[in-house]
Amino acid sequence: MRLMTYAALMLVQGALWSNPARANWRDDIGTFRIGIVAEPGAGNSVPGLALLTDAYTKALGMKVEFVVARDYAALIEAQASARIQYAIYSAAAYATASQRCLCIEPLVAPVDSDGAVGIRSVLLTRDGKLPDLAAMDGYRIAMAPSDSVGGSLLPLAALAAEGRKVAEDAPFLVHADSAEAAETMLVDGKADGLFGWVTAAADGQREASGTQARLEAAGLSVSALRVVWTSGLLRYGPHAVRSDLDPEAKRRLTVFLTNLKSTTPDVYSLLESKHSGGFATVASKDYEIAVAIVRFVSGGPQR
Repeated sequence: MRLMTYAALMLVQGALWSNPARANWRDDIGTFRIGIVAEPGAGNSVPGLALLTDAYTKALGMKVEFVVARDYAALIEAQASARIQYAIYSAAAYATASQRCLCIEPLVAPVDSDGAVGIRSVLLTRDGKLPDLAAMDGYRIAMAPSDSVGGSLLPLAALAAEGRKVAEDAPFLVHADSAEAAETMLVDGKADGLFGWVTAAADGQREASGTQARLEAAGLSVSALRVVWTSGLLRYGPHAVRSDLDPEAKRRLTVFLTNLKSTTPDVYSLLESKHSGGFATVASKDYEIAVAIVRFVSGGPQR
């Protein structure tokens, strides 16, 4: 019996010795660095930095330091080169980072208070003027400026990913000076259709926010508007870590973030000011549409 107990102890000790990385991941990292892009005009300052640092320090049980990047390009380079372990991205910035380095994975992304997790582009028509997507070439379609994500980049990239490439200078597209001007064209009858956007839940249900709601507020009746086409879901930007981060660190961060809204709402508000519904877990596949936008902008092949 004593021999069996000794043997069991040796097996346990051997297992611990054979996996030092799991036991010493904090020592291997030293200081856990979180990258963030400051708001325009804020310089290197981050509101509530002391509270945020303390919250992450307690969650990970190790020293934490925030690194403020001048822009997303600098943030991507810092994580790709392992100068930071964790970064807070926009959807397009994460997609760019994932193409730059196959060493980054998303953990969580914010949710709106109504359950929306991102946006979808929609092609809207009024009074049934545009029968379907296939007939689009024969009608006047209003579109927001080329730098509009929901009203231009998302629909063009999503259509290209579906195998229907539409050139930005296609003769049936009428580019307005702003999203509001494009909406006015549909209201005034100067366009037969309009590319806009709506917020959407993960289950595909469209929410009330977005272009359709603004058109209704401008006087168009719900019965007059019809959605001809809907794109895939563009998730809100994620918090992402390096893939080689220890699984225990990933677990601790995920638990901390998904519970943050309910446990420490003041810290959540500092970390996420635009979407008030908390954090939900995400995976790389949730950003396929964001990757399609990056490929569309760069001129790369759509898959």
